Amino acid sequence: MSRPLPRFVLTKQVKGRTRYYWTLPTHYRRQGCTLHKEHETALGDDYETACGKDGAGGRAAVLNGLFDDWDRMRLGEPPKPKVEIRAGTVDWLFRTYKTSTDWKNRVSKRTAPDYEITMDLLADLVGQSGIRVGDRMVTSITPVVADKLYEKIRTTPVRKGKSERPRSAEKVVVLCRHAWRAVQRLHPAMFIDGPAWNPWDGVAMEKRKHATKPAVSREDVYAFAWGAIGLGQVQPAAAAVICFEWLQRPENVLAGYVTWTGYRGKDHPNQIRIEHHKTGEMVLHPLEEVVEGDQVLFYEEAEQVLAKLPKLGTGLIMKPGRTEKHVATPWDIHTMARHVRKLREQLGLPDTFTLDACRHGGMTELEEAELTDGQGRALSGHKSKAYEGYAKRTEKRALAATRKRYAHRAAIGEVPATSSSSEPLAKRERS
Repeated sequence: MSRPLPRFVLTKQVKGRTRYYWTLPTHYRRQGCTLHKEHETALGDDYETACGKDGAGGRAAVLNGLFDDWDRMRLGEPPKPKVEIRAGTVDWLFRTYKTSTDWKNRVSKRTAPDYEITMDLLADLVGQSGIRVGDRMVTSITPVVADKLYEKIRTTPVRKGKSERPRSAEKVVVLCRHAWRAVQRLHPAMFIDGPAWNPWDGVAMEKRKHATKPAVSREDVYAFAWGAIGLGQVQPAAAAVICFEWLQRPENVLAGYVTWTGYRGKDHPNQIRIEHHKTGEMVLHPLEEVVEGDQVLFYEEAEQVLAKLPKLGTGLIMKPGRTEKHVATPWDIHTMARHVRKLREQLGLPDTFTLDACRHGGMTELEEAELTDGQGRALSGHKSKAYEGYAKRTEKRALAATRKRYAHRAAIGEVPATSSSSEPLAKRERS
């Protein structure tokens, strides 16, 4: 019993098996339709995959839908509104990726909007056929096509005065390379038959000089903090100090991950707990120690700033409710960024002053203090295989690193020198 074939689908016997092909008539090729060049027209030898259960679906339905869109545009008619995303298209791949466990585990709330913008940048690109990339089959994105898409994005200006956008093109390649790999693993039948391959692997990206992230100084951080407090803006002031002193990422500070119970809590009254959600590392930063009967406060000015914070919720940094009846909520990172920009203008600070620059300023200070790699990682929470499995040693290393950092500040006259900071480190460690 013969089964119905979709429009433009022909069959051919290859090595004793019936294979299905989508064949665009010569008439439409002469009219300028290039779908047969841009998409994989060999539909395979499985009837349901190629044509659907009743001859009205499968890969053929996707290609026929793309042809209908092209034909309507040729005749001056508006394209048919999209009711749903067709399986096997680039739009489908991105949607599938965003619902995968890989997306959930690897993409944070802060970076998700940027990922989606990058996906839309590629999907909304229109080729010579007038068809969106998002409507094209994933099998039509060959290595040659991937190279052309990268080049088109890189050389297409987004505004006057900017001739190229290499960073956007790089982000498209990196994101697509991973999304293709993740979705191909879940739905191998939707990709080209044979060994798994990725068209985005090996895309030759133009070398460019990467801009150095700005890092603000301690002087600017506290000029901002006290200036903001003077203007009644305690939350941005404390957020800047936390990012600088304890090297916490801005998105975690604003999400309320630095908590009141983690700051001089019952279990660690002389420490502040900083949990780095990106790396999964937790660091207990020492806040003080007693040396020969004298108390040394490692972060005295920072704690003076934190003392100005009202307790609005579990997190140190929380957005107050509009009225007393409203509960405090975590800050939106973009809202806080607007506050910081407005405050830095009022206080005459450089345009590079951001919460992220505050964290990079703190990291720079670690380098200037000449900490060892292990001591620096102990404070910053960065991962390294050399330090896996040494949780008990982390607190000791963090204390030694904090002493050395404090000694650096004492040496340049920022804080009063003590026996703890002026005494050689090796001698104290021997004792």
